[in-house]
Amino acid sequence: MGVYKIHILDLNFQGVAETIAAYLVEGPAGLVLVETGPGSALPTLQAQLHQHGFQPSDVQHVIVTHIHFDHAGAAGWWAQNGATIYVHHFGAGHLINPEKLVASATRIYGDQMDTLWGQLLPAPVERVVPLFDGDTIEAGGLTFKAIETPGHARHHHVIQLEDIAFTGDAAGMKLGNRPLLDIPAPPPEFDLEPWQASLDKLLDYNFTTIYPTHFGAIHDPAAHLRAIKDLVHQSAHFVREKMDAGVTRDDLITQYTAWNHSRAYAVGLSDRAIQKYEIANPLYMSVDGMMRYWRKQGERSSAAGN
Repeated sequence: MGVYKIHILDLNFQGVAETIAAYLVEGPAGLVLVETGPGSALPTLQAQLHQHGFQPSDVQHVIVTHIHFDHAGAAGWWAQNGATIYVHHFGAGHLINPEKLVASATRIYGDQMDTLWGQLLPAPVERVVPLFDGDTIEAGGLTFKAIETPGHARHHHVIQLEDIAFTGDAAGMKLGNRPLLDIPAPPPEFDLEPWQASLDKLLDYNFTTIYPTHFGAIHDPAAHLRAIKDLVHQSAHFVREKMDAGVTRDDLITQYTAWNHSRAYAVGLSDRAIQKYEIANPLYMSVDGMMRYWRKQGERSSAAGN
């Protein structure tokens, strides 16, 4: 086993602590950064590095779990400054040429795009290493492994390091020591069955600790993963039942928000803590993602019946 230290870097997204993390792994032969966060949080990440006694130039290896902006938005900056970026092969091309990502996100976020996410710079092709399921990364004197984990996104890997894992969004969310679990399910790639299969796959690894990007270490991974699997099912079927009852999108967002707030109050969260979760994971996006999933399922059923 390698000797390493993991530093949790709080990116203080939109001025709110414990919403997005990057993880700095200090290995026997150098540093590895897992997740970059968005471009808007890059100054905070650089300041965190300095607090630990490092410069950005000390980071030569960057691994991202997937290409959503809150996880990999600053990857191009790191690549342009000499780091090698390791990313799911489905997402690699979008880091090299992010125009489609930016155009798609701009349609959603409009004039909030720069404030929320900052710049998404293109990564030089020679600095991007596409990863496939089971690939290993030798970096910092350590061996990391990519584990294919679709469901939240098709381009998602969990990154294993010995008996721990950086889970991106595959293991859902739990912000710090707060007891509330949540699932980010934005469009267009939420997929119920693959996500549940991914969680079963992760359970088989018997990790001792996992590190979701939102936020921090979880030391009882098995219980957490089982609870997230149940929550994925509950959330998707909540949306399905409302759709079957003819509830409109806007009303469904209101009802889904009320349901999630009731879960939060039941475990003792304050309104301020609930707002923190919603900054990390806007609930309307999960409604949109799950509605899209169920519509696609309906289209597939109709096509199969013809």
